[in-house]
Amino acid sequence: MTNFILNITSPNDELMISSQEIQCYTLNSDMDLGALKDITSKLSKAGKIVLLHGNKALELCKNLRADGIIVDLTSSKNIKKDIEAIRQKSGDMTLGIICRNRRHEAMIVSENEPDFIIFKVWHDGQDKTIELAKWYNEFFLLQMAIMPQDDDIAFAEYSADIMILTPELYKIFVAKK
Repeated sequence: MTNFILNITSPNDELMISSQEIQCYTLNSDMDLGALKDITSKLSKAGKIVLLHGNKALELCKNLRADGIIVDLTSSKNIKKDIEAIRQKSGDMTLGIICRNRRHEAMIVSENEPDFIIFKVWHDGQDKTIELAKWYNEFFLLQMAIMPQDDDIAFAEYSADIMILTPELYKIFVAKK
């Protein structure tokens, strides 16, 4: 069964805290600090997992008592070195890594053992990403997530463990079930 992470990018996004299908949320660390504290507090009180992403994710994670971070390494020149540096600073926090949709980079990320790997999906490159996800699940034990970048994504085609969706995309996904 696919798990869901709700991607909250604005204080105005609907949290859907009462949803039993959503146990994890990712918050944009570039949001207003007061809003981040408020949302993190609400989610933590509800027993939900909170991950931060964005420019200030690592520095804010401990202060906000978030459970971990998601880091985008799509422009990294040395993935192994970057993951090592992140691990030194983050300790045992949950770590998700976004990598380019290439087999070689997926292997390098996986060898460095984040908690899960993330592939971004665009409508135009959807077929290649579906094949990448199938290949990845055949060879690796790490959980794999897809993160749609467009509204028109064929969710059912993906063999992902996790889907990272905006509140709007989550509503579309639920309506298509």
